Amino acid sequence: MKKEDLRITKTKKNLYNGLLMLMKENTFEEIKVSDICSIALVNRSTFYDHFDDKYELLESLIKDLKEDLIQKLKENRQIDNAREYYIEMIKLLMDHTKDNIMIYSSILKHNNNSIVMDMVYDTVYKDVENYIDEHENITAEIPAEIISKFYVSAVINVCLDYIKSPHKYKKEDILEYLSKLIPIKIY
Repeated sequence: MKKEDLRITKTKKNLYNGLLMLMKENTFEEIKVSDICSIALVNRSTFYDHFDDKYELLESLIKDLKEDLIQKLKENRQIDNAREYYIEMIKLLMDHTKDNIMIYSSILKHNNNSIVMDMVYDTVYKDVENYIDEHENITAEIPAEIISKFYVSAVINVCLDYIKSPHKYKKEDILEYLSKLIPIKIY
């Protein structure tokens, strides 16, 4: 894997941050490339050296966010108990959300599109599917697809509420509540 030049990394980071700052106050559709460049202190020609348009910039930002989430969820592979797996998955997702709260809150505040939530849902769903595939005895009574959709929807909704109202509940309290909600024998 080729390592990216530090200047390119810094430029992309500046462009990401510029886009996110603008998305706190404006819808994505209202934002112009020139606005992004102005806030990021990057020339338009430099922007176009890296991205074709603002859509590609947003796509790149979300791709990087997804890669980070995938890496975070991989930390949860050693757990054989399904209940503990879900609790740890929720903890990892909440940590990822907290670490990237500027991105999530910027995109969700004035931008009602579901692109980020779709990415999170798809990533978590794939992780749950992989977990179920690795533990074949899990799906004896209920189809894996139903189990995955049920738990992923619950996890995503709890995390979405955590993003929208970060001070409503402490992470530890949410995890405790969820450990009471998730039965010991899931399948």
